[in-house]
Amino acid sequence: MKNYIKQVLLSALMSGFYTSALQAQIAGSNSQLDGRQNTITTAVPFLMITPEARGGGMGDAGVALPNDPYALHWNVAKLPFNEKKGSVGLSYTPWLRSLVPDISLTYLTGYSKINDRSAIAGSLRYFSMGNIQFTDQFGNSTGTYTPNEFAIDLGYASKLSEHFSLGIAFRYIRSDLAGAFNQSQTPVQAGNAFAGDITSYYTNKTKIKIEGKKYNLNYGIGTAITNIGSKISYTSKQNENFIPINLRVGGYTQLEIDKYNTIALALDFNKLLVPSNPVYAVDSSGTFIVRDGELVIEEGMDPNVPVIQGMIQSFYDAPGGFKEELQEINISGGIEYWYDKQFALRTGFFYEAPNKGNRKYITFGAGFRFNVFGLDLSYLVPIEQRNPLERTIRFSMLFDLDAFTTQNEEDKNNSVTE
Repeated sequence: MKNYIKQVLLSALMSGFYTSALQAQIAGSNSQLDGRQNTITTAVPFLMITPEARGGGMGDAGVALPNDPYALHWNVAKLPFNEKKGSVGLSYTPWLRSLVPDISLTYLTGYSKINDRSAIAGSLRYFSMGNIQFTDQFGNSTGTYTPNEFAIDLGYASKLSEHFSLGIAFRYIRSDLAGAFNQSQTPVQAGNAFAGDITSYYTNKTKIKIEGKKYNLNYGIGTAITNIGSKISYTSKQNENFIPINLRVGGYTQLEIDKYNTIALALDFNKLLVPSNPVYAVDSSGTFIVRDGELVIEEGMDPNVPVIQGMIQSFYDAPGGFKEELQEINISGGIEYWYDKQFALRTGFFYEAPNKGNRKYITFGAGFRFNVFGLDLSYLVPIEQRNPLERTIRFSMLFDLDAFTTQNEEDKNNSVTE
């Protein structure tokens, strides 16, 4: 039964990637959508899964969160402002745990400051879909396979001033969904793509007065355009698909209540920079109209365009006009409380428009910091519809390289003293 469920999920993924025109048909024949879905779909959506539990506990907000060892995912430009000189992070995210037990996302990342102004980082993201038993049209077994996707990242960031930095990242993506499996006599191959990020970060401090008392206020603003890269194909060049090129803009503000207590707010806005699905013309019987071998577009624009054109076009090509363009912006926000920089509580909210996927959920999280080790946990509660992460505890760990060095030096000193 579990293999059957995974086969259905894999088939849905593969069929969705084969033909962009089929994806677009869900828009229907009315520019106002009449409440129907017009979700923007891309290949390799695993790149958009939040891989760590701190941001995951704050509604999947993180482009401006400070002191972030997982910054290569959110915004690599934050790294020069991290308090630690370097750290390593490891996270594990079960996926569809309520249906199958062996689908998961694993993320390994690390960074190191070159000096006070710049830093480098690297990461490996691996998405495993578990073992699947393939069969032919007669139900005979043709072997087992483990579909998987992974991405390897390298990033660099540098301060341009005391408060502002820029960052770039390069990414190799490989998506192997079916190995040598053939569907409808069409050879299926692993998809490969190359992409990059361009990011920026501004942070500063000020003081505010509340009821006559002054408090320190730390704040930051982050922007990131991620996954700018080539299309990916699983069959032929005629069936290329956009990867999830994404624009993320957000802010963070932290109030220092006293020596031990701080509370912070984070807010992110996300928009996919890929073409919107158009509305295709239909005849009186509801059949799509084809002219010169192409579906006739009634409203909207042709989504089969080059990458840069698609990024620009994504700001004005929605068939419902400006109102629908606004619906393509997802909002995520969260609150974070820290006690003595050692214990944290978090909560957050994610909103997606009903016509664009209708994901809405609340998140909760906690964090712990020790001498050389940190642990973050998060939990998601869906509101409108089921979510692959519901009833799942995500966790991420971090190891402070500075603390390791200090601990080793202390051990050596103690040995010499003894």
